[in-house]
Amino acid sequence: MKDLKFEQKRSLSRAEAADQLTALAAALREGGDTELDFGSGTLSLRVPDDLRGELEIEIGEGEIELEIELKWPTTRPRTTPSRPTKATPKSKRTAAKQS
Repeated sequence: MKDLKFEQKRSLSRAEAADQLTALAAALREGGDTELDFGSGTLSLRVPDDLRGELEIEIGEGEIELEIELKWPTTRPRTTPSRPTKATPKSKRTAAKQS
């Protein structure tokens, strides 16, 4: 079961389709917390720096279908603190080289 699904199907002019893609591109470029206006409502999203993408083009039955799919996790990735590495004293490194 999906947490949320938004689907909108309607006829668009070429200019309207371009406007929607331009708004989406701007939101992706900006990243972080962003809002997309879909005419009937506004969708607020958090867009991370890294996404998974899929582009699919199907031609058949007198139509061309273009799907652009972008995926990212809904949770923010955990950042783990880096562990300091143990430094080997210079005297031990010199002795190891001489052996």
